[in-house]
Amino acid sequence: MEQRIGIVGLGLVGSALSGRLLEAGYRVTGFDIVVEQANRLAAAGGAACESAAAVAAAEDTVLLSLPTLAVSKTVIEEMLPCLRPGMIVIDTTTGGPEESAALAETLDARGVHYVEALIGGSSSQVRTGEAMLMGGGEAAAWRRCEGLFRACFREVFYLGACGTATRMKLVLNLVLGLNRAVLAEALAFADACGLDPAGALEILRSSPAYSRVMDTKGSRMVEGRFEPEARLTQHLKDVRVILDLGGRSGAKLPLSALHRELLEEAERAGYGAYDNSAIICAFRNGSRP
Repeated sequence: MEQRIGIVGLGLVGSALSGRLLEAGYRVTGFDIVVEQANRLAAAGGAACESAAAVAAAEDTVLLSLPTLAVSKTVIEEMLPCLRPGMIVIDTTTGGPEESAALAETLDARGVHYVEALIGGSSSQVRTGEAMLMGGGEAAAWRRCEGLFRACFREVFYLGACGTATRMKLVLNLVLGLNRAVLAEALAFADACGLDPAGALEILRSSPAYSRVMDTKGSRMVEGRFEPEARLTQHLKDVRVILDLGGRSGAKLPLSALHRELLEEAERAGYGAYDNSAIICAFRNGSRP
């Protein structure tokens, strides 16, 4: 039996996922508001649709790879007339756990299953199979998707009820983002002190201070290569969600509050659409794209 999947949102992550699934032998049907993205899917062997509703009409499982859960809500509303009982909507979008739960309730009322699938890793890591996945939702629906997930990700974790995976993704993004910020500050500090940043990075990689972000983002920061794998603005959105949830949960998040200020400074300087490694520019005076 042919394995099939629909994807709505063929940007950095969505296109990486479609590539992984095509390589795994899936029939991929997709839509993106940027026509060129859908055309690239068709050129790679997938099928392009003219709307999200058309994807839902064609496939029983639809994966959303969208910038915010507000956009996911809009897309789901567009797809509603085409959704059928027993279908699965997989959402990779990071947002608030209450938003995820509300989307799950909307779909459950129609007999449609909502599965959270939160990705740990950049689009390039998704493309090479190095990313991991945290999932939530009804266990039976999750099991129906597990083969698809294992075709794309090096590790897959099922965390339970809807909302749980979203909360864990925010915890993960808090640590990843602060790792990037600390590395950026250190490299800018080394430069200001008259040290060679590339040499400093090499030593940091061999030291007890090592973290994997030095491998994934260090050379980008040193060389000023900010072509996007994961956009700075997207991470700023996540940090705002982290702080909102932290405020409502009674968590103390002083480092994340400072991180938001640094990201906002970089965004104001014009780096929002660049890779999140461009946070180093918030530590450099007068640096603009």
